[in-house]
Amino acid sequence: MKKIILIFAVCLAILTSCPKPEPEPTPAIMARDTLYKKMNQWYYWYDKMPTVNKENYSDPYTLLEALRYKELDESSYVIDYDTYMAQMQGISVTHGIRMALDESKKARIAMIYRNTHLYEAGVRRGWIIKTINGHDIADILIRNDSKKLAEVLGPATAGVTNVFLFSPPGQADISISSTKKTFIINNVLLFDTIHLSKGSVAGHLVLTYFGGTTSNELKTAFAFFKANNVSDFILDLRYSTGGLSLPGKELASYIAGSSATGSVYAKILYNDKNQNSNKTLTFVDISNHLAVSKLVVITSRSTVGEAEVVMNGLYPKINTVVSVGDTTEGDPAILNGWPCLKKYYFWLVTGKTVNSLDQDFYDGFPPDKREVDDITREFDDRQEECLKEAIQYLETGQFSGKAENPFYRSVQFSEDHYLKNNIFF
Repeated sequence: MKKIILIFAVCLAILTSCPKPEPEPTPAIMARDTLYKKMNQWYYWYDKMPTVNKENYSDPYTLLEALRYKELDESSYVIDYDTYMAQMQGISVTHGIRMALDESKKARIAMIYRNTHLYEAGVRRGWIIKTINGHDIADILIRNDSKKLAEVLGPATAGVTNVFLFSPPGQADISISSTKKTFIINNVLLFDTIHLSKGSVAGHLVLTYFGGTTSNELKTAFAFFKANNVSDFILDLRYSTGGLSLPGKELASYIAGSSATGSVYAKILYNDKNQNSNKTLTFVDISNHLAVSKLVVITSRSTVGEAEVVMNGLYPKINTVVSVGDTTEGDPAILNGWPCLKKYYFWLVTGKTVNSLDQDFYDGFPPDKREVDDITREFDDRQEECLKEAIQYLETGQFSGKAENPFYRSVQFSEDHYLKNNIFF
């Protein structure tokens, strides 16, 4: 009997001393661990990351925030996989507008996409927004209350309806009920020609983002420019928040012309662990390219990433490149992306871009002529302050001599948080 009891006790001790099986890691934990490995190998500032215990973080979002080199990195991000894929296809489920305060503190439409209910109802840049669902929008923007604005507008879900009270220029107030729907974003907001007083024709292109349908939109625009014998160019990048390198290279190639084909557009420089990944991007041979002799770029603090790469790449290739507006953000960072578990997408700063002269632009590009973003007028209004200055320069070789008014930089709000990055594939 004692022997039986002893054997039972030994078995019981063995069973109770065995560790419990570890629970399967959650997708968030698996993604966190993957991100940690990627950052230690590929992150441009891997040697400046703080020392952290990754086990203290429950997902890749919080780990990235802990590791990010905040002095220079405003670009790295983790995003939901499906959300990112929708953005890359140019799909949005919003009202498709950007709002801002003018100098008199009136809320206005600063930008609107074409395939939206509000655009179909006639709403255009410059319209005053008095209220949305009875809420004073100017007051919300003055208080910089993005949380309240998001609450008023509701989620990015098809079928959400809001009632806007507008004051169109020179017209009576109008109430428009707008329902959010899924639509394809037009990244080229406008292209047209301007006949200059000296007899030549200037092309005029307004571009917001390098991605989605941009390449096809550029094909259409530059076929039009070529058919109209464009020789000078006004490139409006004031709301161009970055994007993919390929359409940026295509845009630069259209503008620079055949003489630049095969020469250096940009160099991609990685960290010292990945020097074998360094790349040189060249201008491409592309149909309907121009041979622009004078280029005026309209810029703002929202001119970021790939938009700046285009400017940087063209400076050594075109005789005259000047800008009007505001200083660009200054973001030469290159991002590479990794999908994870079809649940997350990691985009990390893995390098920086320079032009053929090895110049980067961390300080941004200051304008040759400082001018306000005149949100009271449409982009093709010849009296819009930035466009007027650009035309003046192409016609006379200099900007206006008028004394600079007090400079006003408006805070702008958009439902679409499009990625202000230079994303490399």
